[in-house]
Amino acid sequence: MEKKKLLLDCDPGHDDAIAMMLAAGHPKIDLLGITVVSGNQTLKKTGKNALHLCEYLKIDVPVCLGSPRPIVRDVEICPRIHGESGLDGVTFPPPKRSVDPRHAVDFIIETLLHSDEKVTCVTTGPMTNLALAMRLEPKITDHIHEVIVMGGSYANGNVTPAAEFNIYEDPEAADIVFRSDVPVTMVGLDVTRQVMALPDIVKRMDSIQNKASELFVKLMKVFNENQRKVFGLPGGPLHDPVTIAYLIDPSVLTVEFVHCSIDLSHNQSYGRTNCDMYDYQHKEKNTYIATGIDVDKFWDLIEDGLSRYDDL
Repeated sequence: MEKKKLLLDCDPGHDDAIAMMLAAGHPKIDLLGITVVSGNQTLKKTGKNALHLCEYLKIDVPVCLGSPRPIVRDVEICPRIHGESGLDGVTFPPPKRSVDPRHAVDFIIETLLHSDEKVTCVTTGPMTNLALAMRLEPKITDHIHEVIVMGGSYANGNVTPAAEFNIYEDPEAADIVFRSDVPVTMVGLDVTRQVMALPDIVKRMDSIQNKASELFVKLMKVFNENQRKVFGLPGGPLHDPVTIAYLIDPSVLTVEFVHCSIDLSHNQSYGRTNCDMYDYQHKEKNTYIATGIDVDKFWDLIEDGLSRYDDL
């Protein structure tokens, strides 16, 4: 089976944790490394969470810390959803391993330039690390197969009426990536809000009865409760793993190729992903936008991913 080479850039994060699990355990994916950015929590905490998850799931790849703040705006975090640790719900022992000494931006550049085939980059947090890598070494774009982004929305946001959290955290970074001439697939709130970890889903995953499913259940208990408190939702939308599900099986999503630009106006729509779904402007199309999701197929992929950790 031919494996797809993957760099995962994330800010763990409850849903990032499930994305990591799905990516590291699947035979179709060759996970080359995990780079970490601030977002759901501070960089110190998201980096620590990445180490915890790698130890718990026995993921043996480099973990590199990246930017502690966005390119332009001040850093904001999301403790209302992800808690004080960024991964509330699970108590891990102190990590035995350390982060890789390389900066995430340097690691991204080095890995891409030295890969014998093109690499897919998946971002499930603010896109600061990848954008800085593109600016520091523009040649890396020739070595990227595609960028799959969890972020944005062609409808409404979740931190403002216009903007989704990951894009809003660093719109300037998103703008760099979306205008890079690299194929970009945007997996936004339009589809990720359709895959909520409702009680029947949590019960289904709990029945797997291994360490990965135990982690899933503990994380979703807190994630779901916080989503209910903040947004009034009956279950937490499992945003980030949709990117990995799509990488494993592209048929899980329906996508449309459109022109998309990032609002950098610093006004009320700052951070909006302006998706010209009806080609009003007749501009060059640059982004594949996820418009539909096979919910049953997605949860089958999550169940399969959890089941692959039976030997932990």
